Amino acid sequence: MLALRKGRYAARLAEGAQDMDRALALRSLVFRARCAKADASDADAFDTHCRHVLVEDVATAALVGCFRLLPVCDGAAIGGSYSAQFYDLAALAAFPGPMAELGRFCLHPDWHDPDILRVAWGALTRMVDDMGVQMLFGCSSFAGADPALHAGALGLLRDGHVSPDRWRPREKAGDVVRFSRDLPPGPFDARRALQTMPPLLRTYLLMGGWVSDHAVIDRDLDTLHVFTGLEISAIPPARARLLRGVAA
Repeated sequence: MLALRKGRYAARLAEGAQDMDRALALRSLVFRARCAKADASDADAFDTHCRHVLVEDVATAALVGCFRLLPVCDGAAIGGSYSAQFYDLAALAAFPGPMAELGRFCLHPDWHDPDILRVAWGALTRMVDDMGVQMLFGCSSFAGADPALHAGALGLLRDGHVSPDRWRPREKAGDVVRFSRDLPPGPFDARRALQTMPPLLRTYLLMGGWVSDHAVIDRDLDTLHVFTGLEISAIPPARARLLRGVAA
C-alpha cells in the first residue's frame, strides 16, 4: 500500500467513503467553485475504477492535494479513459505497453508550499514504477475558458511541445482552439508563459511530456484543457533520479 512521507506532508491511498468525500470536496472547491458550482459534486463514473491519492499535512491532517490514477492495460483500451470523451485517441491505440491516466490533480488553493507538489509527484512516481506504466496521460486544465487568457502559454506549447505525429490526438470535441489557426504568431515571453501554466502541466513539460495540437474549451467548468502525454522512457535521467529519490 502506498505510504510516503517527506517533511511535513504525507501521501496515501484513499480508504473508504470518508476519504473519498474529502477528495471530492477538494475537487469541487478547485474545479467548480470558480464557476459558482462549489455545491455540485465532482464525482463521476470513472471514480470507481481509479486509485485515489490524498496528500495531507501531517500535523493537522488537512487535505492539501489529491489526484486519481486510472490503470489502462495498453493503448487498445484507451477509449475507456476520461480523456477519450474529448480527444480522438485512435493513434494511441497502437501503444503497446501499460498506461495510466492521471486525473483530477489538484492542490488546495490556500496552500502554496512547493513541497506539496513534490510529494504528490513522488507518490505518483512510486505508483507508476510499481504498476510498470510506460505512458502517463491525461488532461491539463487552465482556469478560464477564454483562450485569450492563455495565448502566451498555448503559443509556447505550439512552438515546442506538440506531440509526435505517431501519437497525436485528433479533434473530437465541438469547441476547440487549434494552435495552428487560432493563436497569434508570437513571439511569446517564455518565462511569463511558463508561470501562467498549471503546475501539473509545467511538471509534465520538464519531464519531456507533450500536448495535443489543440485545446478543448469546457464552458461548463470555465476551463480550457490540453491532452498531455508522457512516455516514461523519455524522462531525462537526472529528472528520473530526482523523482525516484522523493519516492524512495
